[in-house]
Amino acid sequence: MATYLDRILRAHRERAAADPRSLPALVRSAEEAAASAPTRGFGAALRAASGLGRLAVIAEVKRRSPSKGPLQLDLDPEKLARAYQDGGAAALSVLTDGEFFGGSPSDLAAARAGTDLPVLRKDFTVAALDVCDARLMGADCVLLIVAALDQDELRDLHALAAHVGLDALVEVHDEPELERALDVGATLVGVNQRDLVTFEVDQRRAVRMAPRIPDDVVKIAESGVRGADDARALHDAGYHAVLVGEGLVTAADPVTAVRQLTGGP
Repeated sequence: MATYLDRILRAHRERAAADPRSLPALVRSAEEAAASAPTRGFGAALRAASGLGRLAVIAEVKRRSPSKGPLQLDLDPEKLARAYQDGGAAALSVLTDGEFFGGSPSDLAAARAGTDLPVLRKDFTVAALDVCDARLMGADCVLLIVAALDQDELRDLHALAAHVGLDALVEVHDEPELERALDVGATLVGVNQRDLVTFEVDQRRAVRMAPRIPDDVVKIAESGVRGADDARALHDAGYHAVLVGEGLVTAADPVTAVRQLTGGP
């Protein structure tokens, strides 16, 4: 039986294979964008927040998920992004997958326009076209999921992201995947506590893996952050940042919800 991840990756790879656009032309366009419009510095924003002694929050704009269904289908990306910034978020994450998460590139553009925060394009990056598209739609960082890529793909897409001026958040789920991420020179590593095969959350995963991530790498915990206590435990374990979606999207007061995660007043 196909898993969530199998279905999502199959759809994305089929779409990439059928894309008629010229990759060299897209790369040139992404290079031109990098030269004319520098990104906002996703990794730098997380390091700056961590340097002040607080936990950086990457707040997510997310309409629905395959496992939980609708979260907030009619959200206003720009308004929500402003609320996240008012709460002290260091960066944004925006789902752009339409089929499985209800997102779109227009959600990313609207969220970015409403704030001065750097933005991660949260999607399933499987081809060089995806990296170029992330740069052209205005993202500051692209997500590379180790479980979705072979090592050559991971290395090539990581290098392409840097070439066109994007940071790359490399997502792992276990120790072997962490080794693969470090092998390609990842400087932003996210430990996803949600298993992308079963979509179940293991809240011990990030704490277990924290000591294995080098000190010069920005450590980001993803998924399963239910509130201030979880955020504090992850900060104490050595994480510089948390990426939170469902808990913020569904919060009655996202400003306060972000503020509580950062440990701010």
